Amino acid sequence: MRPFLFLFLAFTAAAEPARIQVFIALADNKSQGIQPVPPAIGDGDDAERNLYWGCSEALKPVLKGAGGWKLERTESNPNPDIIERATFRHKGGKWELVANVYRGSAIRQCTVDFFAALAGEEPRDRLPLVAYIGHDGLMDFALPETATARRGPGREAIVLCCKSQGYFAPHLEKVGAKPLLTTTQLMYPGGFILSAALDGWMAGETPAQIRQRAAAAYARNQKISVKAAAGVFFER
Repeated sequence: MRPFLFLFLAFTAAAEPARIQVFIALADNKSQGIQPVPPAIGDGDDAERNLYWGCSEALKPVLKGAGGWKLERTESNPNPDIIERATFRHKGGKWELVANVYRGSAIRQCTVDFFAALAGEEPRDRLPLVAYIGHDGLMDFALPETATARRGPGREAIVLCCKSQGYFAPHLEKVGAKPLLTTTQLMYPGGFILSAALDGWMAGETPAQIRQRAAAAYARNQKISVKAAAGVFFER
């Protein structure tokens, strides 16, 4: 290979951002065992108005308004289970976030795909972090054994749903994932929590510091003390 071409390809590869994958199961009054929410935000087929994607506290509006992220592109209905796939690029150019927005009725598939991403063969430096937002479907169904049959390269995981430490942690261990932020109580997994946690993670903070960021964001939203909010998140 010609030297200048080799250098160009090496530079291009180095400049490519690492990905953060996010799996979001839309809130769905009809198909999930959730405390019913108003119909306008609890329709699992309506991403634009849904509690976990379209409302002002959901991930898409939060990232668009945060200043550090830019929405680069969206893809509608890439497969029957996913209503939208949105790609954000961080202003520093080092990180890309890909959010996969699943129909509420496809929460089981969303959960299976979350674990598949954690156990995937992609190098850890290219996909270091995988997150889940939504209802804790493992309260309603058993995860297939095949979903955790492979061990991945040790990616970090954030699981924002009710009591995720108890329900998800054993499966995370099976796939070799490293829990970064999980929950111990019933809670509201607004996108603002992930946004706050990512700010700390990208800055290289410890899990304790990231937990504190998440707690501060949750306290502001819920109008409770930071101490009370910290109790929502598992202390590592």
